[in-house]
Amino acid sequence: MKIIVASHTYIVDLNCEKLRELAKLEPDIEVTVVVPRRWRPGGVQNKIIETQPRQEGSFRVVPISNFSQNNQGLLTFGTDILALLRDFKPQIIQVEQGAKALGYAQLITLNQLLGINAKNVFFTWWNLPYQVKFPLSILHDYNLQNTHGLVAGNQDAVEVLQQHGYQGAYTVMPQLGVDDSRFRPQAQPELQSKLGVQGDEFVVGFVGRFVEEKGLLTLGEALAGIKEYRWKWLLLGRGSLQTVLMEKAVEWGIKDRMIWVESVPHDEVPNYINLMNVLVLPSETTYKFKTLTAAGWKEQFGHVLIEAMASKVPVIGSDSGEIPNVIDDAGLVFPEGNVEGLRGKLVSLMEQPELAKQLAELGYERAMRQYTNKALARQLLDFYQRLIE
Repeated sequence: MKIIVASHTYIVDLNCEKLRELAKLEPDIEVTVVVPRRWRPGGVQNKIIETQPRQEGSFRVVPISNFSQNNQGLLTFGTDILALLRDFKPQIIQVEQGAKALGYAQLITLNQLLGINAKNVFFTWWNLPYQVKFPLSILHDYNLQNTHGLVAGNQDAVEVLQQHGYQGAYTVMPQLGVDDSRFRPQAQPELQSKLGVQGDEFVVGFVGRFVEEKGLLTLGEALAGIKEYRWKWLLLGRGSLQTVLMEKAVEWGIKDRMIWVESVPHDEVPNYINLMNVLVLPSETTYKFKTLTAAGWKEQFGHVLIEAMASKVPVIGSDSGEIPNVIDDAGLVFPEGNVEGLRGKLVSLMEQPELAKQLAELGYERAMRQYTNKALARQLLDFYQRLIE
């Protein structure tokens, strides 16, 4: 099977692991990853990245000239994509830029014009209802009408697209898997000592952006109500809410229990997760954010959950978006924004070490079964095989 996957996501080599695993599953699989030749990610790394070609057996990354260097919806490719499509003759073309992407429409059209007869597939995370007006509706409808398969990052994304008339095949899986060679159980006595955590202290962890919609104020208030327990709150990340959170911590009387860790190299994140007795993702749905076609945000997946699960760290999550589906019965879920609900879940783990151990094992088994790069590669191949049968 010959597969093309196109996305700016794969300019980062670490993000290619699932597709590398896909290329190894069967002898006749060839995976070509198309990435923009020049891309400006924005954010912290606000510089143009010049991508380089890579070849590893039947897996390769091919940079293609591109229009738009920092907008995934407007990303399209130059004429050099024509030669690649003609020479490679893929059976699957998957574009990971969403339902309204110009690049997806471009590859659908080239697939037709060149007579390749590949199956058109796209990936999306978008999990909130949206409206499309003319002329964007033409692009959106064209893409959906010519789609053979949908890879959705969450169940809500499927339902949203079905509301727009999509009735084709789909599978639900995250874009990126967990690297089980990095996220695995490992004791951290040196880091524990460095951060001043005592052996009998219960470490409540959070990894991510310090922003209101991540529910940190709810988590802080929940912890403030159980000061009789010996716990520390480890926060790994950065964001605009940090100042507010520090002020609240003083008000709540828990400032001395908080451990702030801002700048950590990506390969050191597993060490901090392994220091936690529980990882909490208390995300809260909001309708403050607006795009041209939709309003709001809710948790699209919660990748840090599967990283903790792979490390045998119990998880607690709110019921925002995809979180309950990710955790299933391998962790604890509380109603988003519910301080008492979250506090009860924390106390149950603090008071019942056997429950914490049981959930850690269940989470690990779930992560290994469903969320490693190899597991996702197998799910993706099964889906492709269904499409071309």
